Amino acid sequence: MLRIVRGTPSDEELAALTAVLAAASPNGAAETPPPRGSAWATPAAHLRRPLRPGPGAWKASALPR
Repeated sequence: MLRIVRGTPSDEELAALTAVLAAASPNGAAETPPPRGSAWATPAAHLRRPLRPGPGAWKASALPR
């Protein structure tokens, strides 16, 4: 329900306002994809990767890919 308290908007202004409010409401919005899970929670994170010695290896050893 939309109620105009002050002023006299034109039909085009009311249509634009209605479209903006409908798009902003959770029921009128397009379905969003589910949030992506953490890389730490994936089963592949529990598998050991081959060790690769070299510069920056200590940092790469603890970070999920």
